[in-house]
Amino acid sequence: MASRESYAENTQMASKEAQSEEGNCLGWAARDATTPLSPYKFNRRAVGSDDVSLKITHCGVCHGDILWSRNEFNDSIYPVVAGHEIAGIVQEVGANVKGLKVGDPVGVGFFVNSCRDCEMCKAGLEFHCLKGVVITFNSVDRDGTITKGGFSDYMVVHQRYVYRIPDNYPLELAAPLLCAGLTVYAPMKRHKMNVPGKRLGVIGLGGLGFMAAKFGKAWGLDVTVLSTTAAKKDDSLNLLAADNFVVSTDEQQMKGIEKSLDFLIDTASATHSLDPYLDLLKPSGIIVIVAAPSEMKFTPLKILTGMITIAGSAVAGVDDTQEMLEFCAAQKIYPIIEKIPMQYINEAFERILKKDIKYRFVIDIENTLK
Repeated sequence: MASRESYAENTQMASKEAQSEEGNCLGWAARDATTPLSPYKFNRRAVGSDDVSLKITHCGVCHGDILWSRNEFNDSIYPVVAGHEIAGIVQEVGANVKGLKVGDPVGVGFFVNSCRDCEMCKAGLEFHCLKGVVITFNSVDRDGTITKGGFSDYMVVHQRYVYRIPDNYPLELAAPLLCAGLTVYAPMKRHKMNVPGKRLGVIGLGGLGFMAAKFGKAWGLDVTVLSTTAAKKDDSLNLLAADNFVVSTDEQQMKGIEKSLDFLIDTASATHSLDPYLDLLKPSGIIVIVAAPSEMKFTPLKILTGMITIAGSAVAGVDDTQEMLEFCAAQKIYPIIEKIPMQYINEAFERILKKDIKYRFVIDIENTLK
């Protein structure tokens, strides 16, 4: 994402680019924080020796797309072409590209560049690049251009950040894995939430919570879904085959599972207290936070006396991403999506904010972007 210092300069640069409304790539962009997204033409770079050009067929819609389109972080560089859950087909490769060829199904996730030479990059933690990761949109790339994401018809990306989607995995279902899937897969694996027989609680059943529950069941965990209302009980028990469903606002239900869980993964983006959930963990339990509420409170004494670990995680590195895609294909783990045309994106944003979605919007870029 753009630094605060470069915000004004980069916004001015992007605004000049927008005035021409000419380019070799068609996308849909936010022109400012309040105007609905609309068609926008811009230029992608030529394919370099290490680059892959992919025709985008599908792009998932993440809450982050709304945040940057509406300048919620006060660093948006307009026009913003959002989208970082990208699936498509290779249409051109550079001379040095290995392992990918024209016609291959591929994906691009939350970031598209890093230095590739620092300690973090060498450790497979590219998102934590010491020289600054370049995210897929609204970020200043190494050549000074502003990145633009998957709400567009094609992309050119360095081969390191292009993932091979298994042949048997539908592209429209692969798109949400590049953010929603990876965001929960990586910390679950990192914190040993993949041990059969252990007990996992999933806080919130949106796009991330759905995938967390799916992974938990695939790894043989006993999965409890925690939601503020009973509205998603049927989906939890029947669609996801969760072992238990608890209404987190019901004190009696929560009391019934105190100190019963080994792990919690918190996917709830609304402001909430951790205290009711910390009581559910066994001693030495772990809670991982993967959403970003504006505020989250807890009582430190609960952490101390329960020997509880609180961890956080965003997206993960290249190796984890490829591993996750292959795991989903092998285990036949699929997200539930609602496929939409590009022209529906503004309505989709509003529905996401109202939590009126089961469980991820995916834009049919190939057939509707125009």
